[in-house]
Amino acid sequence: MIRALIAASFAALLLVASAVSAAEFGTKEEAAAMVKRVQEKFKKDGADATFKAVSDKSTPEFHDRDLYPFIFDMNGVNVAHGTRPFLIGKNLLDFKDPDGKYIFHEMIKIANGPGSGWIDYKFLNPFTNKIENKSSYIERIGNYFVGVGAWQP
Repeated sequence: MIRALIAASFAALLLVASAVSAAEFGTKEEAAAMVKRVQEKFKKDGADATFKAVSDKSTPEFHDRDLYPFIFDMNGVNVAHGTRPFLIGKNLLDFKDPDGKYIFHEMIKIANGPGSGWIDYKFLNPFTNKIENKSSYIERIGNYFVGVGAWQP
């Protein structure tokens, strides 16, 4: 009886721990919702105010756990970044992920084609400093595109 009670308690503890752990990471749905918030800011306040808000880590609507936006122009130049301000002004058009995928070429194709969509790639996670799988939702805004990605297991 005691063993069964201990086993049940341990199983419940594991379920709670995994639920708490999952809540530490943003989902694809939350990533897409953040893109929509960036879109709204862009429409309401314009490009410069949006770039500033996206790049300011103290802006909570654009920084949630491991979710953050990035904005590029259609030539592959980063104009705003939620975690890596040193990328702002850099042209990343010819950057390849570890599998050889030109991810910014692909993002621009999405922005110029259907205007929105998902892309899967590998990228350096700024929170773990490891190359990890990421799925980003991309949407065109004016002469730019915004993306927010969810890190994948």
